Amino acid sequence: MRIVTILGARPQFIKATLVSKEIQSNGAFREVIIHTGQHFDQNMSDIFFKELSIPKPDYQLNINQMGHGEMTGRMLIEIEKILQLEKPQGIIVYGDTNSTLAGSLAAAKLQIPVFHIEAGLRSFNRSMPEEINRVLTDQISRLLFCPTQHAIDMLKKEGISDGVIFSGDIMYDLFQASQPNTIHDKRGSVLATIHRPANTDDSSVLESIIRGLETINRETPVIFPVHPRTEKKIEEFGIKSELNMIPPLSYQEMVNHLSNAKMVITDSGGVQKEAYFSKTKCITVRPETEWVELVDAGVNILCESNKDAIDAAYHIMVQKSCDFSQTLYGHGNASKMIVDSMVDYLSSGNN
Repeated sequence: MRIVTILGARPQFIKATLVSKEIQSNGAFREVIIHTGQHFDQNMSDIFFKELSIPKPDYQLNINQMGHGEMTGRMLIEIEKILQLEKPQGIIVYGDTNSTLAGSLAAAKLQIPVFHIEAGLRSFNRSMPEEINRVLTDQISRLLFCPTQHAIDMLKKEGISDGVIFSGDIMYDLFQASQPNTIHDKRGSVLATIHRPANTDDSSVLESIIRGLETINRETPVIFPVHPRTEKKIEEFGIKSELNMIPPLSYQEMVNHLSNAKMVITDSGGVQKEAYFSKTKCITVRPETEWVELVDAGVNILCESNKDAIDAAYHIMVQKSCDFSQTLYGHGNASKMIVDSMVDYLSSGNN
């Protein structure tokens, strides 16, 4: 059997690591990887294929640096051509990017089963492209691999129950396999990552966030790996800063920094979870999160995108005692469960 995997953004490269290895180990599939090119910066793409030993993509589409509609449309056209050529028994999509939606739509139109890893997540913010992508992908998927019980509950409320599987979170699998190689020192720095359009496309918002990080930096050193889109906006807006801005980190470097950080300040979905795996307190600079269980557990708080709110949230979390003992994301066997479930589904003639 042949299966196509659609990848396009940093978190997807990371998520695919153990699933691709499990596919190779299982031997039931031959995996064909399509890299849409959505993340075009080498530090956000190639480095992860090399570091995590993800198989080299069979197809490179290089579709990036354009609006959401044009990007998704062009991906849809090119992915459809490849699917018609490869004739796979199913496709794997991850998360909630434009690459995810384009791949899902292309497959659905050709009656190819879609397997969605990280299904059922909802922020309930329809102004975010990611929310639209994940909702539509879930509607047309045959197997929906949910990282949490909350995700299963969300799908049930939307009337989706067939093909829903609690797999646990593959990011937890990978974190367990990539334990930090430095000594934990929670008295250390604050790690900050900011990249979402809502936080970077408005000069006053981005500058206020940076000023908030600078305020914290005077008390506790802030390390700020700068996403390419954020770096571009900082330069475009002429924002000057005293922060320690560094290039994007590799996955292992990120794990090391997270495990040693006193706190994380982020607008990334994946980093919120990785902070929990690292037993590190988290501030999410967004009005909502799809990882609501972290807020419920008290290890993550939501924060407005401005200087005073960020400073206030930091001082709340500094004083807060957090419990990281709950098993929120499965038991570290998500990759095997996902591959076994796909094999069972297709072996039963469901294609």
